[in-house]
Amino acid sequence: MSGAVELERVYSAIEESAQLVGVACSRDKVWPLLSTFGESIEDALLVLSLQTGGRHAGELDYSFTASPGLGDPYPHAVAHGFLEPDDHPVHSLLSDLQGRWTIREHFVDCGVTGGFKKFYAHFPQDLQPVAKLAEVPSVSHAVADNAGLFARYGLDEVAMVGVDYKRQTMNLYFQFTPDGRPEPSALRAMLRELGLHDADEGMLEFASRSMRANITFRWDSSRIVRVAFAPPPGRGLDPAAVPAPIEPHIARFATNAPYAYSGERLNLFGVKWFPDGEFIDVCAYYQLSAGYEPVRLMETHKQQG
Repeated sequence: MSGAVELERVYSAIEESAQLVGVACSRDKVWPLLSTFGESIEDALLVLSLQTGGRHAGELDYSFTASPGLGDPYPHAVAHGFLEPDDHPVHSLLSDLQGRWTIREHFVDCGVTGGFKKFYAHFPQDLQPVAKLAEVPSVSHAVADNAGLFARYGLDEVAMVGVDYKRQTMNLYFQFTPDGRPEPSALRAMLRELGLHDADEGMLEFASRSMRANITFRWDSSRIVRVAFAPPPGRGLDPAAVPAPIEPHIARFATNAPYAYSGERLNLFGVKWFPDGEFIDVCAYYQLSAGYEPVRLMETHKQQG
């Protein structure tokens, strides 16, 4: 199929998903992002997601692999008016990562109503220690300031960096080995040390199955903004298995969102903790790329934060 036909197919899936959950979908907002970063959309990983809680009502997120031919996607975002550059370090971060180690791909994170949100640089075959990340000039000082905490909880090897330009935050995605995942008691201790929401036992047990931890930082403080964990995605997961309330329209999305591959739908449910509470990220994989076979996903997989 031609590139235009593939983009139309993907847009239709996003529009259908938005209608499923009552989110207004405007072609004028979604199509420019797909056409700018999705020239190779037929080969991209594409994930649709909703988040529980009132603060996220009325939004559907979609994340996809940026076309490899773009290289660093930041200049393209500026050229097409999705970003207005300034002198904040957040605008230098993605460029500063280029060439330091092997970035396998970039991901683009967008909202149906909110438009462009984030870029991610993913380097799963070239994991980096915290000390190396802290050397990057535009990385928040909060990374180095929390090095001791990371060491105490086994957070060392980083597989992905996320850059949120609107919120002026960055994310580090720490990779665990199957036998190196934190125990529920360690998760509770970490959340308390950071002054984040005190989760119940069921949610701590759920989060302890994760292969990655997503930590969010700002540049104006050493305080960690958010901690997120997500057990690996799986086929036909039941949202009722998540030990937390999930609104009916979000559960409906998890079991009815469109997808473009054989077998059962692939889902991921993650938990994100803030100082004032927690919410669940519910992801439905619409499309899988060649490098993200379901078995590999179970072993190595953005959430899109």
